[in-house]
Amino acid sequence: MNTKTLSPCSESEQDWLDCLKASGYRLTKPRRVVVETLATSQRALNATEIFDLSREQYPSLGLVSVYRTLEKLEQLGLIQRVHHPDGCQSFIAGFTGHQHLLICQGCGKTEFFEGDDLDLLFERVAQQSGYQIKEHWLQLFGLCSNCHLASD
Repeated sequence: MNTKTLSPCSESEQDWLDCLKASGYRLTKPRRVVVETLATSQRALNATEIFDLSREQYPSLGLVSVYRTLEKLEQLGLIQRVHHPDGCQSFIAGFTGHQHLLICQGCGKTEFFEGDDLDLLFERVAQQSGYQIKEHWLQLFGLCSNCHLASD
């Protein structure tokens, strides 16, 4: 299995800001701080975590600004939602191509992996259900090697 750790660089951050500006959004200080927090994170963050981390750099940041920025970034395809088994949602930098997601339930580290050995499964599901499967997004939850070793 080919995995790739999420490690967005500052170039990604600038690309996000350029994309926001090109889409007609002002590049306010609150918006810039939220973008920086998300673009440099190696784990999925929920809105409260983004708010808390961003306030370290911009103490007057409001939670509404975080939600509005998340909405705009998601509409532009720059971030993606991560749906957790407990129902809480968090956000990660978007990715290109067809990849799947590994999420550590210990530390929250997020990694992508590639692979489409699921064709037979999808064909069987389509035959049994009558659905025509158009796309999928696979999220796997577990413990990364650091958290797994720490739990032993």
